Amino acid sequence: MRNRINQIPDLSYIELDRARKVYFQLSPAELVEEALKRKEGVLADNGALAVDTGEFTGRSPKDRFIVEDELTSENVWWGKVNIRFDADKFDSLLQKVTGYLAERDIFVRDCCACANEKYHIDIRVITETAFQNLFVHHLFLRPEVINFNTPPEWTIIAAPGFKADPEVDGTRQPNFSIINFSKKMILIGGTAYTGEIKKGIFSVLNFILPLEKKVLSMHCSANAGAKGDTAIFFGLSGTGKTTLSADPERNLIGDDEHGWSDYTIFNFEGGCYAKCVGLTAEKEPQIFDAIQFGALLENINFILGTRRVNFSNIDKTENTRVAYPLYNIENAVIPSIGASPKNIFFLTADAFGILPPISKLTAEQAMYHFISGYTAKVAGTETGITEPNATFSACFGEAFLPLNPVTYANLLGKKIKEHQVNVWLVNTGWSGGAFGKGQRIKLKYTRAMITAALNGGLENINYNEHPVFKLRMPASCPDVPDHILDPKNTWADPLNYDEKAQNLAILFIRNFEQYAPFSSPEIINAGPNVTVNV
Repeated sequence: MRNRINQIPDLSYIELDRARKVYFQLSPAELVEEALKRKEGVLADNGALAVDTGEFTGRSPKDRFIVEDELTSENVWWGKVNIRFDADKFDSLLQKVTGYLAERDIFVRDCCACANEKYHIDIRVITETAFQNLFVHHLFLRPEVINFNTPPEWTIIAAPGFKADPEVDGTRQPNFSIINFSKKMILIGGTAYTGEIKKGIFSVLNFILPLEKKVLSMHCSANAGAKGDTAIFFGLSGTGKTTLSADPERNLIGDDEHGWSDYTIFNFEGGCYAKCVGLTAEKEPQIFDAIQFGALLENINFILGTRRVNFSNIDKTENTRVAYPLYNIENAVIPSIGASPKNIFFLTADAFGILPPISKLTAEQAMYHFISGYTAKVAGTETGITEPNATFSACFGEAFLPLNPVTYANLLGKKIKEHQVNVWLVNTGWSGGAFGKGQRIKLKYTRAMITAALNGGLENINYNEHPVFKLRMPASCPDVPDHILDPKNTWADPLNYDEKAQNLAILFIRNFEQYAPFSSPEIINAGPNVTVNV
């Protein structure tokens, strides 16, 4: 093992220059070796490092804070997503965490975010474990040249073994993730879940890019066709975002986080952090093949008596994950940059069976549905859910938005108009009735509709307007039966459909009430056509 003792970066600015031992810029192979030596995980038969993240197998949204100071006080959208944290408490907690790490070995990696050089930020990540550093290698961009004696713009410190004292430190629980925009630091403790690192820097970019650079930051996947035409896909969990954007006929720009500047779409990341529950080579060949030596598996289970991963076993968590670098994907675009999109797809799994399988949106409708971020959970997906449950997540990523969601929507609308982008609302959920009565829209039909949208097959055709949601529904689409394009046609009882459509529209309007004071009349009027009784 090569401890790069002659390349240890200057850590005096956070008093970690006195750490017991500093491992800097280790390769994936070296990090795997260190993780195995420290019993942080084991090797699966496919060569990936498999680890358990302990108590936390997902993010803890109620324990994610932002330091309130002159920079953030008037700019942050404070509330249930962005929770205030005292600046003095942060300083005290930072001193405790660095004191804790100073008595241990630490792993340090200098990296960056944003594939577009004009917007990239340099980041130093300091972790207590080797596997967290391996995750950072995969998910962040890997610069060829590093000035390791110069402190980077941002610093992330992750100490899963450190537990805060809530009464003294100002946290809610012993675990925490705190962003300090003035000090340009993210402090994570009490949790080994690596997603806190990834989403911490995503939240940072969601603040600085729209506010300072007028760049739209987006929680979406992106791919490009053979002619360089870019498409982006928004969608919450279970809507098919990963499946539909992983097209073998198109090249992957990125699977999760992107920026939209004046003329380019660019990936924030250098890798993928994919869910792997139910993963098979047939269903998700790109992801399956990317799991090779150096990849990081989290909270999976093995087939009994073997080191072969049982992807269908979710005894530890439904949120089983794999992290790997983009270069593990054969058709990845590197550097991860594309032209401004020609098509945008909002994916929703409407378990009520109301929304059309595909519809074309005006710019104002796109802004409305972007702010709404709608999908529906079905019975059995979570404890206590016995019937379809509407879920709204602003901009399809509310948990990571430091600014008012309308800020992002206004930027989106401006870019849609400037670049004359086609925006499509795609229902990957139910038709002919709600979950339990209707049928899930066939994947082959959804793929055919997206292909038609991408190839111009939905340009010179007739459209019908949905009477409640005012969506423009194509009258025909290649390789798709005409009758399913208007969802009302698929219901046995049309009057029941009308009633249920009104009910869903009311849920949209009530959710939008929190954003209406900040939205233009044009955006508000782009919503459903229904009167809500107060």
